[in-house]
Amino acid sequence: MDEKALRALLGQVKTGKVSLDDAVGKLKDLPYAELGYATVDTHRNLRFGFPEVVLGEPKTVEQVLGIVGALVERKQTVLVTRLQPEKAEALVARFPKGRYHPVARIFHLPQGKVKAGRVAVVTGGTSDLPVAEEAALTAEAMGAEVRRVYDVGVAGIHRLLRRREEIQECHVAVAVAGMEGALASALGGLVGIPVVAVPTSVGYGANLKGISALLSMLNSCASNVATMNIDNGFGGGFYAALISRTKGRS
Repeated sequence: MDEKALRALLGQVKTGKVSLDDAVGKLKDLPYAELGYATVDTHRNLRFGFPEVVLGEPKTVEQVLGIVGALVERKQTVLVTRLQPEKAEALVARFPKGRYHPVARIFHLPQGKVKAGRVAVVTGGTSDLPVAEEAALTAEAMGAEVRRVYDVGVAGIHRLLRRREEIQECHVAVAVAGMEGALASALGGLVGIPVVAVPTSVGYGANLKGISALLSMLNSCASNVATMNIDNGFGGGFYAALISRTKGRS
């Protein structure tokens, strides 16, 4: 249930079209749905403007199906991240209106419309695409218009300079890079918008599975850069969409 549906229900109670008991029946599990193995936050859509997102990787097929079913039953948009193919097959079979994106490992089933602003997702290299697509699809699920600017890392920085104006037109950018993670600082110095830095585990030995990129981004001298955790494309896309939604309103 979103704010629009809640207002409509309360309006029907006020006019007598819906009884108080019927309204209570519809709202009794609004704070959460208790499934035994999960307590699904069904109130988050009202607080955040977007429902609870499901982390699929550590859960069983039955658990994922149950949680998604609880969200679908309440007409809430579904976003499942880090989803293995066998779980995705089960979800698509049960909920054919949803779509699985194998590169991002995301299952998305939209219900209702949400609106945000413009988000640029920028990568250092092609190897960063799985994390970048996780960010891009998350932002799109939240209603953002996403511009993908891929493979423009500092090893050939003229590629980034050519796309600078396109990125500047967005409300916020997500910089996704491994290796030494220099993309975030370079991009932050070129555009006057917030930059959400997402370090990836892409890189050779001293990259330390993303720790080098993470430390570089945390120590960025560009004052408009905020840093997410290693490979956290979902967090970067979600945060960027929230920022863009605020910017879009203003």
